[in-house]
Amino acid sequence: MTTGNQKPSKETIEQWEHLSNKSNWRITQLPNGFYQTECLRPHTDDEWQDITRRETIEGAEAAIDGSIDHFSKRLEATKGPKVVKTFK
Repeated sequence: MTTGNQKPSKETIEQWEHLSNKSNWRITQLPNGFYQTECLRPHTDDEWQDITRRETIEGAEAAIDGSIDHFSKRLEATKGPKVVKTFK
């Protein structure tokens, strides 16, 4: 069982770093006209994993940006608490 205070594994953190880098993402157009977001598999040169499908290229890019934001926030949380205000 894991708790909310348990730090993610090194492998998990590396995966989040990979997923938070936009250069590891791409959009392809499918034969049905939809757009598919794909992420480069870590430690490969040209092996892509399909993630989501969207009706528009704008929707596909928004999905990628949302994923990047999500994983960036998870990475930030691994750094522990941060001081946001002090008093004198």
